[in-house]
Amino acid sequence: MGHTEQRPATRSRAEKPVGAGSVFLSFAPWVIFGVVASPSTWEYAALAALIAAAVLSGKDMLRGRFFLLDMVAIVFFAVLCVLALALDRHELIWLETYAQVISSAVVALVALGSLLSDPFTAQYARHSVPREYWDSPVFKHVNTVLTAAWGAVFALMALSTWLAILIPAGSDWFDWVVPVALLVWAVKFTERYPDRYKQRVGA
Repeated sequence: MGHTEQRPATRSRAEKPVGAGSVFLSFAPWVIFGVVASPSTWEYAALAALIAAAVLSGKDMLRGRFFLLDMVAIVFFAVLCVLALALDRHELIWLETYAQVISSAVVALVALGSLLSDPFTAQYARHSVPREYWDSPVFKHVNTVLTAAWGAVFALMALSTWLAILIPAGSDWFDWVVPVALLVWAVKFTERYPDRYKQRVGA
Protein backbone atom coordinates (compact mmCIF):
# COMPACT_ATOMS: atom_id res chain seq x y z
CA MET A 1 0.00 0.00 0.00
CA GLY A 2 2.81 2.42 0.99
CA HIS A 3 4.69 1.58 -2.22
CA THR A 4 1.60 2.34 -4.30
CA GLU A 5 1.18 5.76 -2.68
CA GLN A 6 4.78 6.81 -3.42
CA ARG A 7 4.64 6.20 -7.18
CA PRO A 8 2.44 9.19 -8.13
CA ALA A 9 4.77 11.61 -6.29
CA THR A 10 7.82 10.25 -8.11
CA ARG A 11 6.07 10.27 -11.46
CA SER A 12 4.77 13.80 -10.91
CA ARG A 13 8.27 15.02 -10.19
CA ALA A 14 9.56 13.38 -13.36
CA GLU A 15 6.91 15.02 -15.44
CA LYS A 16 7.94 18.60 -14.73
CA PRO A 17 8.57 20.56 -17.94
CA VAL A 18 11.95 19.50 -19.23
CA GLY A 19 14.17 22.46 -20.01
CA ALA A 20 11.97 25.12 -18.40
CA GLY A 21 12.70 27.01 -15.21
CA SER A 22 16.00 28.83 -14.82
CA VAL A 23 16.79 28.50 -18.53
CA PHE A 24 14.64 31.60 -19.03
CA LEU A 25 16.80 33.57 -16.58
CA SER A 26 19.88 32.72 -18.63
CA PHE A 27 18.36 34.51 -21.60
CA ALA A 28 17.69 37.66 -19.55
CA PRO A 29 21.12 39.30 -20.16
CA TRP A 30 20.79 38.73 -23.90
CA VAL A 31 17.27 40.15 -23.91
CA ILE A 32 18.41 43.17 -21.87
CA PHE A 33 21.20 43.81 -24.36
CA GLY A 34 18.84 43.43 -27.31
CA VAL A 35 16.36 45.87 -25.82
CA VAL A 36 18.81 48.54 -24.65
CA ALA A 37 21.50 48.34 -27.33
CA SER A 38 21.58 50.96 -30.07
CA PRO A 39 24.41 52.86 -31.80
CA SER A 40 24.52 55.33 -28.89
CA THR A 41 23.79 53.01 -25.95
CA TRP A 42 25.39 49.63 -26.70
CA GLU A 43 28.22 50.21 -24.16
CA TYR A 44 25.68 50.72 -21.37
CA ALA A 45 23.66 47.79 -22.66
CA ALA A 46 26.76 45.57 -22.52
CA LEU A 47 27.50 46.67 -18.95
CA ALA A 48 23.89 46.11 -17.87
CA ALA A 49 23.88 42.67 -19.51
CA LEU A 50 27.21 41.75 -17.86
CA ILE A 51 25.91 42.73 -14.42
CA ALA A 52 22.68 40.80 -15.03
CA ALA A 53 24.59 37.71 -16.16
CA ALA A 54 26.88 37.81 -13.11
CA VAL A 55 24.02 38.36 -10.65
CA LEU A 56 21.66 35.78 -12.13
CA SER A 57 24.31 33.07 -12.37
CA GLY A 58 26.08 33.97 -9.13
CA LYS A 59 24.23 31.50 -6.88
CA ASP A 60 24.70 28.67 -9.36
CA MET A 61 28.44 29.35 -9.66
CA LEU A 62 28.82 29.42 -5.87
CA ARG A 63 27.19 25.99 -5.79
CA GLY A 64 29.53 24.69 -8.48
CA ARG A 65 26.94 24.85 -11.26
CA PHE A 66 28.28 26.34 -14.48
CA PHE A 67 25.73 26.65 -17.25
CA LEU A 68 27.06 27.06 -20.78
CA LEU A 69 24.86 30.00 -21.74
CA ASP A 70 25.65 31.87 -18.51
CA MET A 71 29.39 31.49 -18.99
CA VAL A 72 29.23 32.60 -22.62
CA ALA A 73 27.17 35.66 -21.59
CA ILE A 74 29.70 36.71 -18.96
CA VAL A 75 32.63 36.34 -21.37
CA PHE A 76 30.85 37.95 -24.32
CA PHE A 77 29.59 41.03 -22.48
CA ALA A 78 32.88 41.41 -20.58
CA VAL A 79 34.69 41.49 -23.93
CA LEU A 80 32.28 44.15 -25.21
CA CYS A 81 32.90 46.28 -22.11
CA VAL A 82 36.68 45.96 -22.56
CA LEU A 83 36.41 46.94 -26.22
CA ALA A 84 34.32 49.97 -25.29
CA LEU A 85 37.07 51.12 -22.93
CA ALA A 86 40.09 50.18 -25.04
CA LEU A 87 39.12 51.34 -28.54
CA ASP A 88 38.28 54.71 -30.02
CA ARG A 89 34.75 55.38 -31.13
CA HIS A 90 35.60 55.34 -34.84
CA GLU A 91 37.14 51.89 -34.36
CA LEU A 92 33.87 50.63 -32.92
CA ILE A 93 31.51 51.73 -35.67
CA TRP A 94 31.12 48.14 -36.86
CA LEU A 95 30.22 47.02 -33.34
CA GLU A 96 27.77 49.89 -32.84
CA THR A 97 26.08 48.90 -36.07
CA TYR A 98 25.97 45.13 -35.65
CA ALA A 99 25.92 44.66 -31.86
CA GLN A 100 22.42 43.17 -31.75
CA VAL A 101 23.06 40.97 -34.78
CA ILE A 102 26.26 39.63 -33.24
CA SER A 103 24.73 38.93 -29.82
CA SER A 104 21.81 36.98 -31.29
CA ALA A 105 24.15 35.09 -33.61
CA VAL A 106 26.36 34.12 -30.66
CA VAL A 107 23.39 32.64 -28.78
CA ALA A 108 22.29 30.78 -31.91
CA LEU A 109 25.78 29.33 -32.40
CA VAL A 110 26.04 28.29 -28.73
CA ALA A 111 22.61 26.64 -28.76
CA LEU A 112 23.00 24.85 -32.08
CA GLY A 113 26.62 23.96 -31.36
CA SER A 114 25.62 22.31 -28.07
CA LEU A 115 23.54 19.81 -30.07
CA LEU A 116 26.83 18.19 -31.08
CA SER A 117 27.50 17.13 -27.49
CA ASP A 118 24.98 18.04 -24.81
CA PRO A 119 21.91 20.21 -25.62
CA PHE A 120 22.21 23.25 -23.38
CA THR A 121 18.63 23.01 -22.05
CA ALA A 122 19.50 19.58 -20.61
CA GLN A 123 21.80 21.30 -18.10
CA TYR A 124 18.81 23.07 -16.58
CA ALA A 125 16.46 20.12 -16.90
CA ARG A 126 18.75 17.89 -14.86
CA HIS A 127 18.06 20.03 -11.81
CA SER A 128 14.32 19.35 -11.94
CA VAL A 129 14.22 15.80 -13.35
CA PRO A 130 15.34 12.72 -11.35
CA ARG A 131 18.73 11.29 -12.41
CA GLU A 132 17.21 7.99 -13.56
CA TYR A 133 15.48 9.82 -16.43
CA TRP A 134 18.52 11.68 -17.79
CA ASP A 135 19.44 8.95 -20.27
CA SER A 136 15.87 8.22 -21.34
CA PRO A 137 14.93 8.72 -25.02
CA VAL A 138 12.18 11.16 -24.00
CA PHE A 139 14.54 13.37 -21.99
CA LYS A 140 17.11 13.43 -24.79
CA HIS A 141 14.54 14.06 -27.50
CA VAL A 142 12.76 16.87 -25.66
CA ASN A 143 15.99 18.71 -24.89
CA THR A 144 17.27 18.28 -28.42
CA VAL A 145 14.07 19.82 -29.78
CA LEU A 146 14.02 22.66 -27.24
CA THR A 147 17.66 23.51 -27.84
CA ALA A 148 17.17 23.45 -31.60
CA ALA A 149 14.11 25.69 -31.23
CA TRP A 150 15.98 28.30 -29.19
CA GLY A 151 18.91 28.16 -31.60
CA ALA A 152 16.58 28.71 -34.55
CA VAL A 153 14.78 31.57 -32.79
CA PHE A 154 18.00 33.46 -32.10
CA ALA A 155 19.25 32.78 -35.63
CA LEU A 156 16.04 34.35 -36.93
CA MET A 157 16.48 37.25 -34.51
CA ALA A 158 19.99 37.82 -35.86
CA LEU A 159 18.58 37.83 -39.38
CA SER A 160 15.77 40.18 -38.38
CA THR A 161 18.06 42.74 -36.74
CA TRP A 162 20.37 42.55 -39.75
CA LEU A 163 17.41 43.32 -42.01
CA ALA A 164 16.63 46.31 -39.78
CA ILE A 165 20.03 47.71 -40.74
CA LEU A 166 19.52 47.03 -44.44
CA ILE A 167 15.93 48.31 -44.50
CA PRO A 168 15.68 51.31 -42.15
CA ALA A 169 12.03 51.89 -43.07
CA GLY A 170 11.17 48.55 -41.47
CA SER A 171 13.46 48.88 -38.45
CA ASP A 172 10.62 48.98 -35.93
CA TRP A 173 9.31 45.66 -37.21
CA PHE A 174 12.68 43.98 -37.57
CA ASP A 175 14.18 45.37 -34.35
CA TRP A 176 11.16 44.96 -32.08
CA VAL A 177 8.04 43.24 -33.38
CA VAL A 178 9.67 40.19 -34.96
CA PRO A 179 12.19 39.50 -32.12
CA VAL A 180 9.52 39.90 -29.42
CA ALA A 181 7.13 37.61 -31.30
CA LEU A 182 9.88 35.00 -31.68
CA LEU A 183 10.76 35.13 -27.98
CA VAL A 184 7.13 34.82 -26.91
CA TRP A 185 6.72 31.80 -29.17
CA ALA A 186 9.91 30.19 -27.82
CA VAL A 187 8.84 30.65 -24.20
CA LYS A 188 5.40 29.16 -24.82
CA PHE A 189 6.88 26.31 -26.85
CA THR A 190 9.35 25.50 -24.05
CA GLU A 191 6.54 25.41 -21.50
CA ARG A 192 4.17 23.27 -23.55
CA TYR A 193 6.21 20.94 -25.75
CA PRO A 194 7.62 18.56 -23.08
CA ASP A 195 4.21 17.57 -21.72
CA ARG A 196 2.69 17.33 -25.19
CA TYR A 197 5.48 15.09 -26.41
CA LYS A 198 5.31 12.83 -23.35
CA GLN A 199 1.54 12.49 -23.83
CA ARG A 200 2.10 11.62 -27.47
CA VAL A 201 4.56 8.82 -26.72
CA GLY A 202 2.76 7.73 -23.56
CA ALA A 203 5.71 8.47 -21.25
